[in-house]
Amino acid sequence: MPATALHAAAPRPGLTEALLAERRRRRSRAAVAASVLAAATLLAASVGGFDPVRLIARLPRVGEFLDLLVPPIRAGHVIEDVGEWYWGLGKWLRLLADTLLMAFLATALGTAGGALLSFPAAANLTPGPVAYWISRRLLEFARAVPDLVFAIVFVFAFGLGPLAGVLAIAVHTLGAQGKLFAEANENIDMRPCEGVRAAGGSPREEIVHAVLPQVLPNWISFTFWRFEVNVRSATIIGFVGAGGIGLELYESLRLSYYDDVGAILLIVACTVFAIDWASEALRGRVAEGSARA
Repeated sequence: MPATALHAAAPRPGLTEALLAERRRRRSRAAVAASVLAAATLLAASVGGFDPVRLIARLPRVGEFLDLLVPPIRAGHVIEDVGEWYWGLGKWLRLLADTLLMAFLATALGTAGGALLSFPAAANLTPGPVAYWISRRLLEFARAVPDLVFAIVFVFAFGLGPLAGVLAIAVHTLGAQGKLFAEANENIDMRPCEGVRAAGGSPREEIVHAVLPQVLPNWISFTFWRFEVNVRSATIIGFVGAGGIGLELYESLRLSYYDDVGAILLIVACTVFAIDWASEALRGRVAEGSARA
């Protein structure tokens, strides 16, 4: 091989040094990040009282509590024993219906509010920096405060009952949905929007004809998921007197009626499973329809 070819094939010294320096910088950044992560994990374990020895020693007590939730069911008397376990099924189903309606109304209200705020909260659709800043801060406040805290405030203001639970979940839903919707808005293709503007369309027409067709499948998916979350939230919020099956669950825990606690938890779990299956099927249909369009 000619000497000129060997010279051309050999790497330039300056380029090799630059590559090695960049590799060292990456390794240094990775080592620093790993050290920070390890320190944060150790600090969190210390603050949280995470003790592996204590965890292993006390773990069997979890099984003991779970055993309390299920009464003895005899092999030859399954129907009788289960019927006695679910002695309050009618009342619990009525309370569960209240919880589902609370979650549904809160999801509808919060999603509608979040959808409206998602447009000024999206950097590519906001009418100006002031509207962007205000809408972002409102959404942050709505989702930063736990819905249980909102429930306590609304129970104090409106008294015991489902209204306090609906408002608490709706406010938190508004913050969460607004953020998710705004991020979906920011990821759209802006060319349809530019086409509507070039044709003389109004901002409302731009949203209806250029934005919503792109983001609606994601919005629907987020809404289904939020409804599942709100069913669980509505159950927990009942602990502070916001109505629904959560209040019955709290009373059973307070009175140590562990059989009733187990029965109610199983009902709620099955309901959440059913909602998850239904929402997954609906999301699949929406995605198929969007793909065909």
